[in-house]
Amino acid sequence: MTGSGRKAADFIDASGTPEDQWAAWYGPRHLPPVPPPDGPVVVVTAHPDDEVLGFGGSLALLASGGADVHIVSVTDGERFRPRSTLNSADQLAGVRHRELRHALAQLGLPEVRVERLGIPDTQVERHQRAVARAIAGLLREVKAARCVAPWVGDLHSDHEAAGRATVDACRATGVPLWMYPVWMWHWARPDDPRVPWGLAAHLPLPPEATALKSLAIAQFVSQIRPSGGGAENSAILPPEEVAHHVRSFEVVFR
Repeated sequence: MTGSGRKAADFIDASGTPEDQWAAWYGPRHLPPVPPPDGPVVVVTAHPDDEVLGFGGSLALLASGGADVHIVSVTDGERFRPRSTLNSADQLAGVRHRELRHALAQLGLPEVRVERLGIPDTQVERHQRAVARAIAGLLREVKAARCVAPWVGDLHSDHEAAGRATVDACRATGVPLWMYPVWMWHWARPDDPRVPWGLAAHLPLPPEATALKSLAIAQFVSQIRPSGGGAENSAILPPEEVAHHVRSFEVVFR
């Protein structure tokens, strides 16, 4: 891992900002509102669960409005427990894809198209050009009106590489892009100068959308519960992390 990659991992591995600090800040007081996007929408995710954590409430609103939604899973997230000896990478990939399908069904999208690119987990940067070509092809195929992808500043290498690939794809096709943060809520703090708040907006979520998002997140059992004893099998998303993603709004960078 490069020095910059190690530094980013250190931010994610460190103790995070408690949700009560974000709740006291309350994003809608500071960020302009935007409605859910219109037209065919392509949502890119580095790993199954990112799209639900960062944009799941908005996906529920899109589903309730009958929007045409497409999901691009860049990786299958098979290396989320690289030191575990309990499951093979292929088994973990299957688990995460099934969890995603259950989560999307909770959001009202049981039949949504999920394009699995099969890029190796943790190696998106090495395949960034191929990912950009695949996303651009889908944007053209469905005549997308909006693309939504992981934020390029999220301090997770796969998130950032998937975001950069999507930036390239949107530039090539002229499709407007929104970017959602996931790990930012962990390592950043309210009014953090590392975050481009001037580019941020919030999407208000009614209580029913937030409730559906909570049910969807609960489907990712492999992420929110330990799979066994020892640190190598601990929960990836403990309750204090999930708390960042069950608010009455979501944030995108435009």
